[in-house]
Amino acid sequence: MIVFDLKCRPGSHVFEGWFGSSEDFESQKARGLITCPVCGVGDVEKAIMAPAVPAKSNRQSAPVPVSSGADMAKLQAVMEKLAQAQSEALKDSQWVGRKFAETARAIHYGEQPHQNVHGEVAPAEARALIEEGVEVAPLPFPVIPPDVQN
Repeated sequence: MIVFDLKCRPGSHVFEGWFGSSEDFESQKARGLITCPVCGVGDVEKAIMAPAVPAKSNRQSAPVPVSSGADMAKLQAVMEKLAQAQSEALKDSQWVGRKFAETARAIHYGEQPHQNVHGEVAPAEARALIEEGVEVAPLPFPVIPPDVQN
């Protein structure tokens, strides 16, 4: 099958047509079987189109670049700083576990005194909190609940 981009002369509407060969297109055009799907006009011609050239199947893909030791050291330094920042933030935060959404809403609406809290929440519930205007953010690293820690 061959795919041609076609266009009608009066409206310049571009559409796609599938044919068994170029000769099939010419034959159907001569018999008036091809019409514009937008305006119904039978005065249709091939539009300029880019050829579909498939990728070579025996070609090797580009090698994946290997990170240098310097890149890995930078990445590790950034990860350590993130971990330190999270650790510092959690020092002044109370673990509320699965009651996170309930507690965050209560604080947001003034039903509980303001305090920093962290806990567990499902992604859909986190989105709902954000839509309500409750300030929440995911932590970059998992937190081990205090009752589970050694």
